Amino acid sequence: MALLVARDLRQAWQSAGLWLPVAFLLLVASLYPFAVGPDAALLRRSGGGMLWIAALLASLLPVDRLIAPDRDAGVLDQIALRGVGDETLMLARLIAHWLGFGPALMIATLPASALLKLDAATVWMLELGLLIGTPALAALGLLVASLTAGLRSSGALAGLLALPLAVPLLIFGAGTLGDGSGAALKFLGAASLLLVAITPFAAGAAIRAGREW
Repeated sequence: MALLVARDLRQAWQSAGLWLPVAFLLLVASLYPFAVGPDAALLRRSGGGMLWIAALLASLLPVDRLIAPDRDAGVLDQIALRGVGDETLMLARLIAHWLGFGPALMIATLPASALLKLDAATVWMLELGLLIGTPALAALGLLVASLTAGLRSSGALAGLLALPLAVPLLIFGAGTLGDGSGAALKFLGAASLLLVAITPFAAGAAIRAGREW
């Protein structure tokens, strides 16, 4: 398991996949004030939700390299021949995918929040929400990547499929910023736990079905 995670992280590093989500988030945060104006109150009111949208879109950038390149090169078949189950492989890939963008995205949120003039309480809730929600975003990206592997323009198709499925995560994640009861955070945690739990099995089944087909 550890070797599989290390291999996926090394490949992501070599392909610059680790930096694309961070660069995208910071670029969006830099451009947003030009679009809505320099009003600090408006930026504080809307900046947290905008960062959640940026985080969602940033998490989809590496989707095209999660499954398709290894599937086309026969790497997945070679790993299966060595006795590694598809579910184990997908679990390792899920962990590597989250490690590749989740912590870096949370760190990049700090300067992005400063650009949007967010207060400390909002930044704290934003970071907590991303800590809980980014594993779900990673799981969703891996799931749609496994379902669309082998199809033409699979990367773009995976992104289009993931966006509507990620709407509940976006609603609960952005809802944590203005919810003093903590209900949105609990719903976000439940959705994240469900996605992380089912993704290795669903993605593994999709990989097996594609191999048999």
